[in-house]
Parts: sequence; structure tokens; C-alpha cells
Amino acid sequence: MTAYPIEVDFPDISAHEQSASGIAYVHTFDSGLPGPHVMINALTHGNEVCGAIVVDELLRLGLRPRRGRLTLGFANVGAYLRFDPANPDAARFVDQDFNRVWTAAVLDDPSRTSSELARAREMRPVIDTVDALLDLHSMHEKSKPLIVAGPLRKGIDLAVRLGTPATVICDEGHPEGRRMRDYEGFGDNASPKNALLIECGQHWEKGAVAVARDTTARFLLLAGVVDETDLPAGWMAALPPLQHIVRVTEPVVATSMDFRFAAPYTGLEIFPEAGAVIGWSNGEPVRTPYDDCMLVMPSLRQLRPGVTVVRLGKVEETLTRTSGR
Repeated sequence: MTAYPIEVDFPDISAHEQSASGIAYVHTFDSGLPGPHVMINALTHGNEVCGAIVVDELLRLGLRPRRGRLTLGFANVGAYLRFDPANPDAARFVDQDFNRVWTAAVLDDPSRTSSELARAREMRPVIDTVDALLDLHSMHEKSKPLIVAGPLRKGIDLAVRLGTPATVICDEGHPEGRRMRDYEGFGDNASPKNALLIECGQHWEKGAVAVARDTTARFLLLAGVVDETDLPAGWMAALPPLQHIVRVTEPVVATSMDFRFAAPYTGLEIFPEAGAVIGWSNGEPVRTPYDDCMLVMPSLRQLRPGVTVVRLGKVEETLTRTSGR
């Protein structure tokens, strides 16, 4: 597997531990005026630093909402503090994936314990009040950025209104457990709450930080909680001329440690014909189930039984931008 260079500095976030919310590393600011409660969340995974850089910058800037409420948070700080450049993938989580615990029944079950569950339970009272969530992530492999919009039309519509990145992934999540972006109202079609997850690029590349800044600025402006003059100059980049809406049809889940890909895929590869061999599981070929099958975020860096190693998707729609920057 490719060893990617660490191109960015990991910020010291210790200055943000104490907060008026009473929840360590989670800061909520209230404008006192009507408006939505918007949250920018970083460090759902401890080695995904681009979001932490952006949230640290906004807190040091002293950004405050003009309307509604704004929460700036660092999630799995325990994993982040364990980051070791010599073994960078190990800091993804402490005990379990923080982005697989967001089911109310799981959070309510006291018999289930882990570092990540404890942190999720600590953050839950704030998450329960959020109307619009932007969860900043990055990827194991060097790939073009994408939006994970969830399975519902409201997520797709929000992604299209945001306008970037160019690829919008619509999916049901992971067999291992529910993501924060799908928690309760975010994943309920009857609720006005909404959430997007942005995969900004490879974990440690400078370009991922630029994507995180751009999407954060656009999300805050779209929600109406700040004005453009409140944000740092140069954060927003040009919008892509096209957006591709990709529907994930199925995950490929490892059943053992015996899984390998047929080539060094990094993501968004399209196979024109059904039946193409993309890998082997326990010695058996894994084939594409239909024509024009796209690979979504293939990686073996967290390989273990039960882990999704790639998801298979199909382009449902391509949207052309007619105006805007």
C-alpha cells in the first residue's frame, strides 16, 4: 500500500478543551437571533486532520454567528491525541469507529462501552439540537473529493445547493453501524434536519485542507448564519461545472483477512462492462454486478472481517452548473 507523505501540520487543539457548553472541545455560540443551529464537526476519525485545521482556524478567528447558533467541534479527540506519524492509520479510532455508533438504541444501551461510545454520549445533547451538520472527513487513498449525502433526496438536494465537490454519493451507510450524518433527524425524511459528510481528499495532503475550507465557508453561507465578510478571504474556490449524483447499490464487505484488489484502486474508477473482476475474497473473484460500475472509496488499510472495503455505485444523474462561483 502507498505510504502517503504528511504534508500538513497537526494543530495543537488543547486551547479549545474548555468550553461554555460544558462539553470538552465542543463550542456553541448563540447569536440571540432566529436562525438554524449549524455545526461544523471535525475529527470524527482521529487521523483526518483537515477538519481539525479548519475548526481550529475558525475558533482562533473568533467566528460568531450573526443569526441562529453555531457549534464548532472536535469529536474523537482521544484518537487524535494518539496520532503517531510512524503509524498514522492507527489513530483512526481508539476502540471502535466513532462513525458507526450513531444509533439511538446503541447510545442508550449501558452494557455497550468504548472510548468512542463515551464520547458520542457526551456530545449527543448538542447533536440532538443541530439542524444542519457538516461533518469534515478525509480518505485513506489519494482520490478526488466527494460529498456523502446519505440515502434521502433531502441530502442530495442540499449537496446540489452546496455545489461542491463534484461527486455526490448517495448511500445507506455501512453494515458496521450508523454514521453521525444519518443519526436521528438527519436520516429521517420527515425531519427538516439535514447533514452532509465531505470526504475532502487524502488524509494528509494540503489539497484536503483547501477543500475543507471551501465547503465549510459555503455551508455556513448557505445556512445563513454568517456573512461572507465574516470568513477568511480566499477560502472559497471555483465551483465545478458538473456534479455527478452516484447511487451506491451495495457494499463489498470483507469476511476475513483474505481480501485483495485486482489493481491499486483509489476511487471513482468506472468499469464499462458487468462481470469485471475487481478483486478476490477468500480466493473467489469479486465482480462488478452491472455496466458502468463505479468504485467508491476502495481501501484495505482498515481490513478486518466485517469492514466495508469498497462500495459499488452507478451514476444516476449529471447536473450542469449554469451560473455562480
